[in-house]
Amino acid sequence: MFGIGLPELVVILVVALLVVGPSKLPELAKSLGKALAEFRRMADEVKETIEEEVAGAEASQEERPRDDTVEKAYTEEYKGETGQHAQSVKEEEHTKSEIHGSKIISG
Repeated sequence: MFGIGLPELVVILVVALLVVGPSKLPELAKSLGKALAEFRRMADEVKETIEEEVAGAEASQEERPRDDTVEKAYTEEYKGETGQHAQSVKEEEHTKSEIHGSKIISG
């Protein structure tokens, strides 16, 4: 129970008795118990909802046929774009080095 032993629990109850008073302590304990029960119920509902959503998403993913042609075409297009980009960067660097080299030679 949250690492609280019997001595700690006794101290908490004594402090609560002194702060709240003997007449209000049972009322406070009852409302605290109801609040904790409500919190636990809501946490269980959220957990169930999340589990249902995950199960539904997994089921819909398994039902959907996988179309490798679309994925392959996208991958090939991306590879082509990166290859073209790399080639244009190399050409740019080569042009810059030629221009820079001619300045050194003429300078």
